[in-house]
Amino acid sequence: MKIILNNSSMTPIYEQLVDQIKAMIVGDQLKEDDILPSVRTLSKDLKISALTVKKAYDTLEAEGFTVTVHGKGTYVAGNNKELMIEERRKVEADLEMAIQKGRRSGMSDQEILQLIDLIMEG
Repeated sequence: MKIILNNSSMTPIYEQLVDQIKAMIVGDQLKEDDILPSVRTLSKDLKISALTVKKAYDTLEAEGFTVTVHGKGTYVAGNNKELMIEERRKVEADLEMAIQKGRRSGMSDQEILQLIDLIMEG
């Protein structure tokens, strides 16, 4: 499992981990019932705290992307496509609200696009 963390990012490490594992699940790099590395193994490989990995795994499980079996490990759960479609709908709604707010404050569409580009670079 290839994970690249950016220590200088404003996004917390555990969120970066969650986002990348979700992307692997949605992109079919990780499939239903695949086992994730143990918390200890992944923390050692990434040179981060085991608590950070545990928090990421707990978040993935709370959001329905993984299932943890005590003593056996953490596995990719089923029905992930539906979860991601719902999450994308939420993102779309949030973006629509942000665009409307920008327009109400007098921003042109070009200024909004430039701001989005700027944010995505960071």
